[in-house]
Amino acid sequence: MSDNSIKILAGNSHPELARLIAKRLGIDLAKVAISKYPNQETAVLIGESVRDEDVFIIQSGCDEINDNLMELLIMINACKSASARRVSAVIPCFPYARQDKKDKSRAPITAKLVANMLNVAGADHVITMDLHASQIQGFFDCPVDNLYGEPSVLRYIKENIPEWKNAVIVSPDAGGAKRATSIADQLDLDFALIHKERKKANEVSRMVLVGDVKGKIAILVDDMTDTCGTLGLAAKTLVNNQATDVYAIAIHGVLSGKALSVINDSVLTKVVVTNTIPHGPKKELCPKIDTIDISSVFAEAIRRTHNGESVSYLFGHVA
Repeated sequence: MSDNSIKILAGNSHPELARLIAKRLGIDLAKVAISKYPNQETAVLIGESVRDEDVFIIQSGCDEINDNLMELLIMINACKSASARRVSAVIPCFPYARQDKKDKSRAPITAKLVANMLNVAGADHVITMDLHASQIQGFFDCPVDNLYGEPSVLRYIKENIPEWKNAVIVSPDAGGAKRATSIADQLDLDFALIHKERKKANEVSRMVLVGDVKGKIAILVDDMTDTCGTLGLAAKTLVNNQATDVYAIAIHGVLSGKALSVINDSVLTKVVVTNTIPHGPKKELCPKIDTIDISSVFAEAIRRTHNGESVSYLFGHVA
């Protein structure tokens, strides 16, 4: 696809994914210089004309989240000021998506604040993947395409997990039951659930398995894995219930804190994450991590958006 009226810009959060997407579209990334002044203010300079162009800015919510978010907002605003026809924010992993509801007194709904900031900066369209809660789409005043990693996960299971027909899809908590049952139905496999009992936030006191995994491969499915504490405990629970192997698949592999040592010390056979968040150096420290490349899904979403085609085909198919 070589079209002069489309420009793809990349922030500093995930240049590798941006390069893969641009390569799949057969175009070069537009020139952008992003720097910081000595007082830590972010400076952005778009290095080529975007007047009357369809601009896609690729920036994921990871690592230095606040810096990356600020970069994205400034880049959107710079393109709007430079008379871009339409500016789409491509955010593979949406920042602050877990703060999407008022679950305690005086708690902010930060995901709504981020949506407001993107709207005010001038985003005309947002493309993201597997929002923590799909209702976040309603926080925006512009169209949002929430792509799904599920088709890519299904393909990975069929191609990379031997004996996958003798597997059980397991949700590590009640919240992910819908996602796990959807995958189990499409693969025609059984489903199990792990019930977590928490004493305090981020600390699980014990886990109870609902379902049968005896003599089967257990495949844990989640939308995001952060410190991997839940996955480690869940894997132990499954092995105690006589599962033969335990795989964990998550769309967004945040892998922060002690995540790598937890994975290395756990009974997990593999932890599979997509490249919505960069984890190249982490793979060297943790050989159990495997990657699903989702650049094709975003490239196809960008192509379809630019050409005015339906994006819903991607909800159930791998691009």
